[in-house]
Amino acid sequence: MKPKKTLNPPQVKEGIYKWGSTVVVSLVAILFLFPLYWIITGAFKNGVEINAAEPVWWPSEWEMTNFEKLMDRRSSPLFEITIGSLTFIGPKIPSAILWVINSVVMAVGSMLLTCLTSAMAGYVLAKKNFWGKSIIFALIVCAMALPKQVILIPLVRQMASMNLWDTVWAVIFPIVGWPFGVFLLKQFSEGIPTEMVEACRIDGASEWRTFTDVMFPMIKPGVGACAIFMQLIMLTKTENLTIALGIATMQGESSTDYGLLMAGSALASVPIIIVFLIFQKYFTKGITMGAVKG
Repeated sequence: MKPKKTLNPPQVKEGIYKWGSTVVVSLVAILFLFPLYWIITGAFKNGVEINAAEPVWWPSEWEMTNFEKLMDRRSSPLFEITIGSLTFIGPKIPSAILWVINSVVMAVGSMLLTCLTSAMAGYVLAKKNFWGKSIIFALIVCAMALPKQVILIPLVRQMASMNLWDTVWAVIFPIVGWPFGVFLLKQFSEGIPTEMVEACRIDGASEWRTFTDVMFPMIKPGVGACAIFMQLIMLTKTENLTIALGIATMQGESSTDYGLLMAGSALASVPIIIVFLIFQKYFTKGITMGAVKG
């Protein structure tokens, strides 16, 4: 007869800690996933179930009414190009689809420009010595605390003077040079050994070659975090709106169509979820590298 295996106190303590951590993490995950679950299920509920006094946790019948209203209520041309006196107008599509396209274009455009400029500025502030470096970095840190409302009017006037007001560029360009992005990527660049930069200089590599071939690949996790962490009131035309602003304009002054809101939110969450699933390894690695240094 085999003797019974007994667990010593450290093993018991480790097992309790493991199961306790699993339970806590599972509860936190459920709490974070619940809003997404409520939005997706709410998008398929009818008005009675959405406005019921007692929560309806699961639709009795999965209806597409909210999505039909979202797609049928407004339509816009896919594109509109003016060359001299000629104007080319594309086929009409549901405005909601165009709003999602605008959101993706604005997000990707601002993300690429912001990550590029922030990475270059962070590299220079971390690895180059020049007069006024501390003052510039101090101004960038102060700009992080500056409310957007303070610069809103000058920004609108500047965009109008450049004939960019009411275009997608009026949303993209103000984000370029994001102070937090510069701050974040400067911290990442400081974690790269200076000896590697000096070795590139000894080998005759130019500054641009050093940045693109050595520095940028090593700070990719920080660039990924900066990209994921990244609307102003610059847009008025229906075809230029993003999905969030577009859904807001479809609401009445004295009533709120929660089914329409949930359908729009579910539609808007699709690109975000796809991007996160693709770049999640850069996001998690970027967070951990930014939190632990040494």
